Amino acid sequence: MSEKLIINFTPTGMIPTKDLTPHVPITVSEIVDDVLKAADIGITMVHLHGRDEKNGRPTYKKELYGKIIEGIRTYYPDLVICVSLSGRDFSEFEKRSDPLLLKGRLKPDMGSLTLSSLNFNSSASVNSPEMIQKLAKAMLDNGIVPELEVFDVGMINYSKYLLKKGLINPPFYFNLILGNIACAQATLLNTGIMINELPENSIWSIGGIGNTQLKMNSIAIAMDGGVRIGIEDNIWYDNGRTRLASNADFIKRIHTLANANEREVMTAAEFRSIMKLENGKDSYGRFNQ
Repeated sequence: MSEKLIINFTPTGMIPTKDLTPHVPITVSEIVDDVLKAADIGITMVHLHGRDEKNGRPTYKKELYGKIIEGIRTYYPDLVICVSLSGRDFSEFEKRSDPLLLKGRLKPDMGSLTLSSLNFNSSASVNSPEMIQKLAKAMLDNGIVPELEVFDVGMINYSKYLLKKGLINPPFYFNLILGNIACAQATLLNTGIMINELPENSIWSIGGIGNTQLKMNSIAIAMDGGVRIGIEDNIWYDNGRTRLASNADFIKRIHTLANANEREVMTAAEFRSIMKLENGKDSYGRFNQ
């Protein structure tokens, strides 16, 4: 039997809108419903982006993230929850770190940490060394585990720098995201190099942007890695772009691929144990912080 499969579900992101696809969840209730449907099918964790209830734009506000987290934990209290700390729309540390201030039952287990600045097709994600280190320190101080997002091999090297500075601690969880126009392309060589460069005590999932999503998920499943999957990275079910996908469509296809590769989905409880996270019943984040 192969290693168990981490399914990291990314339902919303910052770019998809209702004009692009009716399937993207925007409101609190829509996001919660999509996460609950995915959890019913089987996922390990969820990577959340909050959207303003009035205009659908990305938001950093902890109050909105708290509503989403509360809705999820009412039914799946142990599901591992990661909140986005993205630098695409917000440049101030106080805004980007706001979701990290949630406490008690609303506390996130993890927060995303992109390890360098990068360009997307029509926007930039600005992550200065000072910002990365301040976010890492805020997570360390609050017992929240960084979800280390890397789009190129140099970002992995920066994680080793953060380790030397005592700003992140093992075990580490990495999202390797390939196929972005200005970063590592979705090839076997790039994938292998990135995996080879990971620090010790790392576990990893692979995501692909746009049409590379299915290919990179398939590679990850075949290589005993985890997958990052959802409308955040791709709105189309097929590479011919004839059918818009729902998040449930994506999760079900991952299960089909996992079954073909004889891989069982890792439960949230199993991931919590590996990552030294609290039990997900009464407490959240990493213990002994």
